[in-house]
Amino acid sequence: MSTIFKAAFIFVAPAADPSRDYSWVRTEEVHVKTIAVSNYKQACKLIDLLVEEGIKAVELCGGFGHQGVADVVKAANERLHVGVVRFDKHPCLDFSSGDELF
Repeated sequence: MSTIFKAAFIFVAPAADPSRDYSWVRTEEVHVKTIAVSNYKQACKLIDLLVEEGIKAVELCGGFGHQGVADVVKAANERLHVGVVRFDKHPCLDFSSGDELF
């Protein structure tokens, strides 16, 4: 049997609670956990838990601005890989960057 690769996708949404607002998609080879957070601090706090779950890579939604990405990369401390979907002004955040909101 092949090894399952575990990854996560984190997105920002007002009033999100990552302990409640998440779901999994599981295929034979890849499991992806999608998690909503309401700010950068919540995303950074998640990193320890994701590492414990065996997550090897995290992709951040376009709502994370440059500072938000830097914060998560610092929290990851090379324990998992961090990738980014890029929007300079995110349409779901009233065309703002998360850096302007958080």
